[in-house]
Amino acid sequence: MADELRDERVDLEVVSTERVYEGAVWNVRSDTVRYGDGEMTRQYVEHPGAAAVVAIDDEGRVVLVQQYRHPIKERDWEIPAGLLDVAGEPPLETAKRELTEEVDLAAERWQHLVSMHTTPGGNDEVVHLYLARGLSDATTDFKREHEESDMRVERVPLADVIDGVLAGHLRNGILAVGALAAAEVLRREAASA
Repeated sequence: MADELRDERVDLEVVSTERVYEGAVWNVRSDTVRYGDGEMTRQYVEHPGAAAVVAIDDEGRVVLVQQYRHPIKERDWEIPAGLLDVAGEPPLETAKRELTEEVDLAAERWQHLVSMHTTPGGNDEVVHLYLARGLSDATTDFKREHEESDMRVERVPLADVIDGVLAGHLRNGILAVGALAAAEVLRREAASA
């Protein structure tokens, strides 16, 4: 059953499409499509996608960043992540770049965890999540600005991150999916050893 359970692509006839807002990072599009016996109009955010990193050190701690996010008016805990905003750059390379730019780290071993739609009813964003191990210090000339200028960086035991997610204290969806996926990968590795 697991091999058969998958999302299914549907290509509907687009009757009309219009970019109704063009922003600095993403845009808003309005599409009218034929659906069933009629038509429906939906607006959504066009998003370039992102890559995110569950970086786990040799002590089993996850590297977290805390930064201000204006839409939710909170400083939430997240994993290092960034937009797929460099033309032609594969998601893994974006993840490696973001790990260095955000927390001054590099990793020896990289493993794709999952790719996920963050809000399929409201945007077309896909985030590619990676597990990074074998961490070492790295330097970058990247200048952290705005929300990144005062980011807090902590290393937290993976079990504590999972507890925080399950208790509802850590509500960032990318962090939650990444931590839970990493925990399952590590559990399966331990079980097969």
